[in-house]
This record gives sequence, structure tokens and C-alpha cells, in this order.
Amino acid sequence: MTAPRRSEDGPSLRDEVTDAVYALGWTVVRKMPESVARLAFTAIADRTWHRYGSGVRQLERNLCRVLGKEAVDDEVRVLSKKVLRSYLRYWLEVFRLPEYDRARILGRMRVTGEKKIFTNLDSGRGVILALPHMGNYEHAGAWLVHCGYPFTTVAERLKPEGLFDRFVEFRESLGMEVLAHKGASAYGRMAQRLRAGRPVCLVVDRDLTENGIDVEFFGATARMPAVSAALAIQTGAALIPVTLWYEGEYWAARVHEEIPVPDDGGRQEKIQAMTQELARAFEAGIAAHPEDWHMLQKVWVDDLADGRG
Repeated sequence: MTAPRRSEDGPSLRDEVTDAVYALGWTVVRKMPESVARLAFTAIADRTWHRYGSGVRQLERNLCRVLGKEAVDDEVRVLSKKVLRSYLRYWLEVFRLPEYDRARILGRMRVTGEKKIFTNLDSGRGVILALPHMGNYEHAGAWLVHCGYPFTTVAERLKPEGLFDRFVEFRESLGMEVLAHKGASAYGRMAQRLRAGRPVCLVVDRDLTENGIDVEFFGATARMPAVSAALAIQTGAALIPVTLWYEGEYWAARVHEEIPVPDDGGRQEKIQAMTQELARAFEAGIAAHPEDWHMLQKVWVDDLADGRG
């Protein structure tokens, strides 16, 4: 299973099939016995790994960066198989999350440093929670809502439209406000929410805007979005990185220290410095739990330039 593709074209047969597959996930998979569903999704992960398509090859190039290796070897291959299993676990849990009750969502979440979030919000200060594609951030969002802090997020507008609508409906059913990620209106509404003392959650380890910030990331230049730092500078909200992973049957998260706005420099220089600090926090989380970083796309500038993957 791969993430849905972006397209500017009208619906195609592939679009319609993709939409149907995801609809099946939210209807059939969520009602299956959990043990059966886990076996099925593990088998899908292993089959995807064995097929060794472009996504898996890009994943392994990414893991080489994380591990400091020049080329794929047995260690990278074993790790990429673990990542695929973690990634398919994420999708299984996305489909089944509407069936999880509040006790399970709260009881199986292990978080360190969460007081930094709650203290800011309780004082009336907005919080930007910046995350990489790690662990299960959908569950982390549900956990935050059940803690009493509904939040705003953005979603990449997908084709077919029905699929995008399903993602929006799913996230809104968990208590999230979902905005389409393109356009100034989304940025403006996030700024409004932050000024009102509410949280905004953004997954920002891969640039989708084509005007991202170049940062050093595992010893090479990668490109990440500027939006989280820009919002913090504009609104005075706290920019707080969060990294996530799995611990057996539990979901785990580390809330890192706030990234402050630098005292010196112009706006662009401050955005650059804050995004670099964000990359450093992501480095720490990914290095500790590389098997739960679900990055099958390009992040590093060299990969973006050479057209591979």
C-alpha cells in the first residue's frame, strides 16, 4: 500500500480504485478481528519490501543517510523491512482508530515532556507542534484531543477528491480542524488559531511547497517547510518539536524543548535558524528510532536534484 498520489488532472480509473481501496479500509478493516488484520498488514509490508519498488529504494537511500552509510548493505535492508512493517502498522491503526475508545487512546500513550504543551495552552499561549512522519501521529492527535485540546492541522489535497474528503472526515471525526495545505487562507487561519491560544499540529520533515528551507540534516542538505517557524515568529506561539515511535503495543512520544525566536537577525534569518533547530530535534528522534520514520519520499537536496526515487 502506498500513500495516495497528488494530481492536477481529473479522476482516472486509478484514482477511483484508490478511493475504493481506502473506503474499504475504513469499513472492512476496522471491523476485522485485530489479530487477523495485523497479520494481513504485516504480510502486505513484507510483500512490498520484497518487491523492492521505487519507494523502498528511496527509503533505503534515506536510511543510509541516517546510519551514515555510503551504500545499502544488510543492516539497511533489515532496517527497511522493519520500517515497512511500522508503516503498515500506522495504516492499519488509521483504519481502526475510530473503533478505539478514549481509555485505549489515553491508556496506551506514553509521553515525556507533555507539560510543556499544556502549560503554554493553559496560559493562553498558542502552541505549534511540529512533527516528522514518525510512529502514529494520527493517534497522537486523538490523544491530544482527548486530553482536552482540540487543534488545527493541514492536509495535502489529494486526488481523487473523494479520498481527500475521506481523510478530512476521518480527522474531523477525531476532533481536529483540517485545512487544505495550499494557499494563504490556511496560513491565515492557523495564525488566527494560534493567536487565540489554540494548538496547531504540522508534519514538517518534507517540503511540499517548493519554497522550503535548506537545512543540515544527518550531515547533508535537506529541504524542510518554513511554515512552523514563520507562524511562531508572526504569532508569538511556542514552536515545540515532537517525535514519535512504537513501544510494543504502546504509542510513545517525546516532546522536545521549545525552539525560541532568535533575538538577532531579520525574519528570514530567524526562520532559517529555527528550522535548522527543528531539523536537529528530528535528527535526535529519528536516530533513536529509525525503524519508525516512515519516509519513502525524497528529503535531501541531492536526491531532489538527480531525479531518482
